[in-house]
Amino acid sequence: MPCMLPKPNGSARPWRGWGESGAVPLTLAAQSPGEPEIFASLQGEGLSAGRPSTFIRLSRCNLACQWCDTAYTWRFEGNNHPHRDAQTFDRQANQVTLSEELAAARIAALKPRRLVITGGEPLLQAPALARMIALLPTPESSWHIEVETNGTVAPPPALDAHIHQYNVSPKLAHSGNPAELALIPERLAMWAADPRALFKFVIAAPEDLAEVLSLQQAYAIPASRIWLMPEGRDSETVQTRARWLAQICSEHEFNLSDRLHIHLYGDTRGT
Repeated sequence: MPCMLPKPNGSARPWRGWGESGAVPLTLAAQSPGEPEIFASLQGEGLSAGRPSTFIRLSRCNLACQWCDTAYTWRFEGNNHPHRDAQTFDRQANQVTLSEELAAARIAALKPRRLVITGGEPLLQAPALARMIALLPTPESSWHIEVETNGTVAPPPALDAHIHQYNVSPKLAHSGNPAELALIPERLAMWAADPRALFKFVIAAPEDLAEVLSLQQAYAIPASRIWLMPEGRDSETVQTRARWLAQICSEHEFNLSDRLHIHLYGDTRGT
């Protein structure tokens, strides 16, 4: 089961601005009010599926997927972007600010040395992430660091130098995002040229394949670096879509991504 590190001194208040500098550089999602979403579990998707990992989930996103399963990281009260749940979240209850020092300490206290930085869109906070990673225990070679991104933001060199794997998930038309925001040619070309970048496309219907094939051709993405993943927030939906998606992957030599965490824990935070 996912494990969490207790708060220092049993404090029940949100962690806001603690640390030597008193800075508040990272904005994280909250697993529960005041509790940063930093946890250990199994990676549920893509190339690293099934591997023990430590996760840090950041808050805020520059896109608004109508089926997003982490809408609590961006769809706060007053946000009118369409979402199938039509639910908004209280910002104060669903965000926690944390210094790089404390974030690094929380991560280091968990056992897996495969770190998955996710969101939201984590690259919106790239400078603070670079500083946080630099504070992780050495040797750096003991860590494998992955970033999950929607592919619209370029990582700065200070962060990029630390990253072993990018899990890039460009958002197709069924996400509800305009293509000019979600599918930026300059960014897609950059990711396609980076062998660390693996492409994960969320598929809701067989018709979505045409868009994937078009992007693959336009940016010369090898099939071996493409994962197709069924959209779904419950095990039955994921399995039903995976059955017909498996045949598509076989025909086009793509990889099939499950959503292991959904089968194990359901659509819950901290998993």
